[in-house]
This record gives sequence, structure tokens and C-alpha cells, in this order.
Amino acid sequence: MAAPQENTPSEAIPKPQTSEETPDHVKLRINGGERLNIRKNNPAETGFDPATSKWVNYFKVLTGSMTKEGQFHYREHLYRTNEERDLKRCEEQRDWLFRYSPVVRYMRDQIRLLGGELDADNVVCRRCPSRLTEDGRILGQAGGFSPQHGILVCANSIRDRKHLEDTLAHEMVHAYDHLRWQVDFVGEKDLRHAACTEIRASMLSGECRWTREAFSRGNWTVTQQFQNCVRSRAIMSVRARARCRDTEHATKVVNQVWDSCFADTRPFDEIYK
Repeated sequence: MAAPQENTPSEAIPKPQTSEETPDHVKLRINGGERLNIRKNNPAETGFDPATSKWVNYFKVLTGSMTKEGQFHYREHLYRTNEERDLKRCEEQRDWLFRYSPVVRYMRDQIRLLGGELDADNVVCRRCPSRLTEDGRILGQAGGFSPQHGILVCANSIRDRKHLEDTLAHEMVHAYDHLRWQVDFVGEKDLRHAACTEIRASMLSGECRWTREAFSRGNWTVTQQFQNCVRSRAIMSVRARARCRDTEHATKVVNQVWDSCFADTRPFDEIYK
């Protein structure tokens, strides 16, 4: 499937609402429409007690007396404790990237040509809580795009400025696709739209470059590494849509649009990163 038919954009990217709630599509990515059982911390079972000091809990991690579940809750506790610091760092790095990053500046200019505007008012940093399900899955994200809100950056999930650059580039591709083609981003009517923009965002953002795969995710594969990364991340993102039934359904939808969408590098002449 080629990219959706081009339209003149009818609206620019709006400023976010004043509500502190996470944008709807990010909630949708977190739970994918599933009814999830979220595990809460039980200090007697996990070894993590928020009432004790940071260093006591850290010592428990070092000595192996805190379970993997306890370590998850400990990490989330630290994110809450360090929220102000993380938000400040995220906003400083965001502003730096909008001034100096070639890919972020280029995408911002391309979005402006379509009548949109991305700036500090609708690219917001927030703490995004992760969730631990009963079956051991950790559900979270580094960022998200919503046509109604703009771009959300999860400050507690950003490792460094390069990671933030990739995250912004990914979400800005979604913003570009929304303005240029009015894609069904959530996939309420056609999941192929969601699959196409996820393929393009993973392909063009740099998140699937070999160094990122090798040093951040431990994937040292050389042959077809880039294509495999783009495909797998697109499948995961489509799987999180409420209308997607399961991983098999997501894989089928991604495969349906793969050839045309993987070949579409607009607004770049070729894969930039």
C-alpha cells in the first residue's frame, strides 16, 4: 500500500491541552486495548520497600536480595523521586536539539511547509510511568505523537541527547505524515495507515541504525539487521493499537504495506541516518 492520498492539511498541530493526562494514543500504546492485570509492589515478596533509604534498597540490588519485580518498582520509585531533575534535563536537551540538530531542524522546517508548528509548547517532557503486568511484561515508551496534543517525550526513559534526537525524529515523522496525508494514525478505520507511518518513523529516525541496535539492544546481527529492526518495531507499535487482534494480525498488516512504505523516504531524498 502506498502512502495515503495526499491532501492539503486542514489543521496545524495544536497546542497541548492543559490536562496532565497522557495523550490518548500513548495510553493506547501502553495497553493496546487489552485488559491488563497490573502488579503492585509487595515489599515482603519483592525486597523493595519505599520507606527505607535509597542506599539500603541499592544494597539489596547488589546482593541479589531484591527480585526482578522489586527492581522494577525501585526504578519507578527513583523516576518519581528524580522527576524534577529529569524534566529539566529533557527540556534543556529538547531546546538544544531544536537549535542545532540537523534532522530535528529539517523535520521542523518540513512540517512548517505543511502548515504545522512544533516548538516547546507542543513538544512536552513528562514522566511516563511504566507498568508491570502479571505475566512479567514491562509496558512503557520513550515518547508519543497525538494529532490532538503534539509530541510527548518521556523524560524518565531518555538515556541521553542522542536517544532524545532519535525519539523526536520518530515522532516528527508521524507529525509530518499526519499533516501531509491525514493518516488514520490510531488505526480506527484502517490499520494499514498506522503500519505505514510506523515503518517510516522507525526507518527515518535513526533508531534502527546498527550502532543503536548493537550497543543499546545487544543485537549484533549484520545481515538484514536494519530491515528486521524496522519491521519488528513497526509490528510492536501496530500490535499496541486497540483494533489489532494479536501479533499475527499486526505482522500481516505490516507485510501488506511493507514494500511501498519502506521505499518511501519523504521528506528525505534517502535514508538520512
